[in-house]
Amino acid sequence: MRQRAYAQWMALPLRIIEERTELGGDDIEALAALVGTWSLVADLALSDLVLWVPTWNDGGHVAVAQVRATTAPTAVPDDCVGEFSPRGRSGPVEQATAFGRPVLSRVAAAPRTEGDGIDAVDALVPRGTEAFPIARGGRVIAVVARHMSAAPRVAGQLEQVYLGAADALLQMVVSGQFPAAFAGEQGSSVPRVGDGLIRLDPQGLVDYASPNAVSALRRLGLATEVTGSSLRELAVRLAHRPGPVDEHLSAIASGRSAGVADIENPAAIVQLTGIPLLRDAVREGALVLLQDVTDLRRRERALLTKDATIREIHHRVKNNLQTVAAMLRLQARRSGSAEAREALAEAELRVAAIAVVHESLSAEGGQAVDFDEVADRIVGLVRELAPGYSPTVPHLVREGSWGPLAADQAIPLAMVLSELAHNAVEHAQASRIVIGLQSDERSGRLRLVVEDDGVGVSDEARTTSSSGLGLGIVETLATSSLGGVFSLGQAVPGSTQPGTRAMVEVERQAP
Repeated sequence: MRQRAYAQWMALPLRIIEERTELGGDDIEALAALVGTWSLVADLALSDLVLWVPTWNDGGHVAVAQVRATTAPTAVPDDCVGEFSPRGRSGPVEQATAFGRPVLSRVAAAPRTEGDGIDAVDALVPRGTEAFPIARGGRVIAVVARHMSAAPRVAGQLEQVYLGAADALLQMVVSGQFPAAFAGEQGSSVPRVGDGLIRLDPQGLVDYASPNAVSALRRLGLATEVTGSSLRELAVRLAHRPGPVDEHLSAIASGRSAGVADIENPAAIVQLTGIPLLRDAVREGALVLLQDVTDLRRRERALLTKDATIREIHHRVKNNLQTVAAMLRLQARRSGSAEAREALAEAELRVAAIAVVHESLSAEGGQAVDFDEVADRIVGLVRELAPGYSPTVPHLVREGSWGPLAADQAIPLAMVLSELAHNAVEHAQASRIVIGLQSDERSGRLRLVVEDDGVGVSDEARTTSSSGLGLGIVETLATSSLGGVFSLGQAVPGSTQPGTRAMVEVERQAP
């Protein structure tokens, strides 16, 4: 559970939490989910946020996360993650921890000019530091400290909407309703409030739309007024989709559920991110964030098209190679010469080894291949040809694992593996052949080892000039194509025991 939270958000200092707090795995995951989305809250709050966790001995609090708003000057310029605040130093944070209630600090908004479109009565806005407790299982596990910038500012309508939305989200943080649903829908991508924001009333009507939000809808072709309209009806009309209404889009645009959906038509694609605003489980409206993702979606589709094309190419190459292998097999059966049949069978194996790699590439897509699966397939091919070369079929076994390899590296290594395994079957007269896939994590090098318990290899046969075509191919691929080294010798160097050990060592290429 704990590792899953860190793999998803990578936001909390695990060592500090384990050494200085009593948080459990579920607590950490809950805080990681909040930290993964709270940049949105900070931008709406026009404030820096710091997450404080009580220490194990109740001696104070330790800061485990921090985020700065992109919509306002920072109020916490120094990085405070890991900072310890002893008891008695941070009043609001300690009060929120002790009483389990938000600690607010509000003053009247700065004077406004005529025409900013706000009610005549000044609203109360945050000033200084506020604290919002996060409780689980009846105890406060952390406190979100909100640090409002001390710089003077004029409260406009957009700013008031931001602050009101931030207050609603922070209250949902306290009640445990945020980011519970939103984080599960959103994943690791957090929208930016500056791209466009719409606030809906409980009936799903647009109460406020930022200029950027209106611009995004205009790019979709909207020509009517946004404020006062039903966002659900606007979204359905702009989507231009035949058939039934997309219920997911409808639920998000009406403010009924959290989630992400796209409004798409030939002109543009706009992503909607919906967050219902709840108080005591009653929906008081919703926030809908808009982002023009036209170029992003088109690039994604271009990549999908390219991926499908690459898969099709690999599939056709695999089919062509299998056809060639079948023709070689047919020719070998019709040949009256044992030497010709042997040469054709070896050629069939080489072609089939390359086809196996292309088959894996066509199934997986992309430019990486699971070499462990390829090795097992090649071992099976060698085992099928073994009766033609050895009166007793040796036991072939694969040990070790390489995982995914780059296609440019997998193809020559597949050829090397097939040649070495086939050579051992044909010449070693062995009862057991072990194919080892070894990797050195520190150096990043791969070792392919083929070891048998057969008759061994003579000193003369260890040189490329005296060896057969198969070992010549291995030498060329290992040194020229792969930039590695190839060695052939006794299974146990310096020993009189029978057996041969062939090894190819290369540098792993990134898939």
